Amino acid sequence: MTCSRIASSWSLGLSLTLLVTLSTASAQLASTGFSVTLNNVYYFISPFSSGKVDFPKESLSTIPAVTGLKPVTVIRESVSQKGVSELLANWTAVDDVYQPAFSEAIFLVAPGVTKGPRSPEVTKTQFLPGVSSSVIRFESPKIPSGPYFLEVATGSLYPVYRLYEDFAGAFVEPLIPTPDGKFQTMSAKIPGAASLTVGVPSRLYFSKTADKPLAGVRVGIKDIYQLAGVKTSNGNRAWYHLYPPSNVTGTAVQRLIDAGAQIVGLQKTSQFANGEFATADWVDYHSPFNPRGDGYSDPGSSSSGAAASVATYDWLDLALGSDTGGSIRGPAGVQGLFGNRPSHGLVSLDHVMPLAPDLDTSGFLVRDPDIWDAANAVLYGANYTSMARDRPRYPNQIYTLAFPSAPTVPSDKLLIDFASAVAQFVNGTVQPLDIDREWASTRPAEAGSATINQLFNATYTTIITKEQTRLLRDPFYRDYAAAYEGRRPFVNPTPLARWAYGDSLPDSALPAALADKALFQDWFNKHVLPPSSTENQDFPREERECSSSLILYPATTEFDAIPRYWYKSPPSVPFGFYEGRISVLAGVPDSVFPLGEVVGIGPDGESAGVSDVTGKEEAVPVAVSVLAARGCDGLLVRLARDLVAAGVLRVPRVGKSAVQGGEVLMRRGWGGEKGRGQ
Repeated sequence: MTCSRIASSWSLGLSLTLLVTLSTASAQLASTGFSVTLNNVYYFISPFSSGKVDFPKESLSTIPAVTGLKPVTVIRESVSQKGVSELLANWTAVDDVYQPAFSEAIFLVAPGVTKGPRSPEVTKTQFLPGVSSSVIRFESPKIPSGPYFLEVATGSLYPVYRLYEDFAGAFVEPLIPTPDGKFQTMSAKIPGAASLTVGVPSRLYFSKTADKPLAGVRVGIKDIYQLAGVKTSNGNRAWYHLYPPSNVTGTAVQRLIDAGAQIVGLQKTSQFANGEFATADWVDYHSPFNPRGDGYSDPGSSSSGAAASVATYDWLDLALGSDTGGSIRGPAGVQGLFGNRPSHGLVSLDHVMPLAPDLDTSGFLVRDPDIWDAANAVLYGANYTSMARDRPRYPNQIYTLAFPSAPTVPSDKLLIDFASAVAQFVNGTVQPLDIDREWASTRPAEAGSATINQLFNATYTTIITKEQTRLLRDPFYRDYAAAYEGRRPFVNPTPLARWAYGDSLPDSALPAALADKALFQDWFNKHVLPPSSTENQDFPREERECSSSLILYPATTEFDAIPRYWYKSPPSVPFGFYEGRISVLAGVPDSVFPLGEVVGIGPDGESAGVSDVTGKEEAVPVAVSVLAARGCDGLLVRLARDLVAAGVLRVPRVGKSAVQGGEVLMRRGWGGEKGRGQ
């Protein structure tokens, strides 16, 4: 492989370090980086140098250049010249950014090389088939290993990003970090129909350490989290254009950055994190695409961009979402991923858009449970107990809630078999849970004779509508009116319907709803899912139970794969008490585990059948939600890891099928799970 097919997409051909001040106009011209192709692969060259190297310029004369920049490789590893071949071969397997063409020039660390007027020695050799490498030994100024573009005139090395098309429509804005700890928009565009271009840095630049457990992990961020230097939209165009970029990065995202995570972009959310259906309710921005099945199922709300990206792209490791009433769990279920609503209050949500602070949580959508555990430990800090190195005593009582008693549709068998497998794994038993009967027999005196559905029917809705109108809508409307001569901004139908309901309630409704929530939380955490009774007994730490039991309920079945092209009735207010509301009101952790796939519903919307898009049977995900006692978040992730190791669960794959992977139907020729684009 050679560098002969390298071309610039920046027609002006400006050098990366160009900064011209025109005294007559006091104007500044600065590079924001630019894109090139190398052997038909698109790259973005960062405008921020990683450092400089000395070299004899004539030694690289045969390597093609674009605007004075040449592709090179840096090797910092302590490796013999003989071992370089094996190292480079491994890089091609583990990193989607590096390719052999970068190694026509290799800067090999040689401690003790003398600095000064004498140029470093250059040797010619061949490490990879078909690639002749010029090897330049140099004393490293701590430049990480990996591929770079070298500016010949200055010796500056610039990091390189691999560019991908966001054909799932999952992102709002691609980002790169700046040297001052902020972010800026990545100024790159590759071919794609009405889609953004997202860049990812080489994984070779990063090495995991105790202080940087997420080093090199690529993360997408839901567009409700503020990042320094970046504008957010919260899913609303008027909001994006009204407010300036943030000056700060909030606690949640900053923890990920401090642990080495690489933020690659902001991701779409339904408007103001309210639940919306794809075609019916998304007006300001187009809803992301769920890649599973026929590719036209609703992606869920409101962390739908986070889920769509993780389900579609193998170049992204995980995404940070939020869950107030199901905004992580819903997208995780319908897209066949792991996802968590944590115990409430594990991390500060400063500089994050509020839906309802008394219910808002921050969590992840992810394929790999190992990364999930590491990310949780970083995000939640001291409030999270990882059990990655422990041998937990799992509770042997497994309760099922709203589970089928016998298989009547394909998803029933997956759910029943999973409950049985978990019980066998923990050497326990499965028992149906009748939460209405539990309530009737143990409800607090303050509840009177009200049933659980009667008392909590409007609790969630009251809290989210009253809190978001006060904390978000009212100041937004005031600011917009001040800027636009008293006008109101456009807001999607769903938030408007919910806010109108909140306006119809008296001010006393919110404290009453919060009191009801506290009532439910105290009751549930005492009578239904308390911490383990063995917690304070004399067990070794690694053998202590955390939760007295586990509760399973269906997260997603074939009937939840709602086609995005179906017309819906006008938006309604989310009344009701059901299984997914338990963790919201009780503050307990609720994690989604993907179980497998079944054939989706047919055109009649009731029975299994062929897709009315493709005319063939298409599989859709089935998932289960697992509840544990408050504070037992680490137990659920360890359970996911152990069940994967035991063969009960599978690690989800990207593409059409969460089980088999494969190319998304509308992306024939994309390259399937590898996503290499070559």
